[in-house]
Amino acid sequence: MRCAIRAWSLALGMLLLALPQPSRADNGILGAGSTFAFPVLAVWGYDLLNKGGFDYRAIGSGGGIKSIVANAVDFGASDAPMKPEELRERGLVQFPFIMGGVVPAANLPGIESNKLNLTGPLLAKIFMGQVRRWNNPEIRQLNPDLTLPPIDITVVHRADGSGTTWIFSDYLTKVSSDWANTLGTDKEIAWPVGIGADGNSGVAEKVRSTVGAIGYMEFGAAMAKKLTLLRMQNRQGNFIAPSMESFQAAAAHADWKHAPGFFMVLTDQPGAEVWPIAGVTYALLPAHSDHPTQTRRVLAFFDQCFEQGQKTAAILQYVPMPPSLVDTIRHRWDEQLSFRSIHLDPAALGTRVGQK
Repeated sequence: MRCAIRAWSLALGMLLLALPQPSRADNGILGAGSTFAFPVLAVWGYDLLNKGGFDYRAIGSGGGIKSIVANAVDFGASDAPMKPEELRERGLVQFPFIMGGVVPAANLPGIESNKLNLTGPLLAKIFMGQVRRWNNPEIRQLNPDLTLPPIDITVVHRADGSGTTWIFSDYLTKVSSDWANTLGTDKEIAWPVGIGADGNSGVAEKVRSTVGAIGYMEFGAAMAKKLTLLRMQNRQGNFIAPSMESFQAAAAHADWKHAPGFFMVLTDQPGAEVWPIAGVTYALLPAHSDHPTQTRRVLAFFDQCFEQGQKTAAILQYVPMPPSLVDTIRHRWDEQLSFRSIHLDPAALGTRVGQK
């Protein structure tokens, strides 16, 4: 029953995503950036802004940062948090609005989801082109009960500047010295092997259509394409399947109140049930807005997302914001933004969900 409900919920979410996005209108909101957060932002925008007036362009986290710095959008969205000094230099503030998991997913005939085990160092070797066959001895050693196909591994990675890549490469940097010394953590990587694709959905589709492929993507994208999910070894040595519960475990010990500029990285966190490749998506706004009314509209939108959009987030396989974190975010809005005393008037959003 639970699987049926989840499948129905995902189908509903994908249906809403397929609806045409409105162009930017008077009193509307324009955002750009993270493809990781696109599914939930699209549904939130459709639901909360009276089915209109919200335009979000999923151009990748790098593009979102460039767009907000250039004052080309009302907010940017990035999965790669900016350090406090970077925020000051660019005149921005950031706050988290959604959490979730980045997952390696494959096209492996005959292998069920959440049956194949990988370690972080072995995953790094695969994406560095050092392990090229699915029946490689290192993979077989971790999976003695599986009959692994004797086929080539095709690596699929992001072709665009991506916060999902930042999260994934940050994890590999922490668990593999070879990766750290050669490729490191960034939104764009000089990939030694593989095929590039744009966006999480692009990577998922390329994996779906390529036998033997493996790629990294947002959890919901992998679920939507029915890809083979893999179990990853966490810091405690346990092999963990990606799930809402394991993503929540990764976020459980985050000390947001003492995080300058909300800078927080959730990869390779301690804990027996933790999924090791978890991440956060941040909204970026100007610290000194030339258009305070418009910035208030953006904050009112996110305020209503926190109030009314958490069930939608969970349906789409994201981790909702804990109430204590939402309180901290609202306090920081008043503390950090130059026009102070922001009165979040829900009426600024137009008709609410369920109202006529």
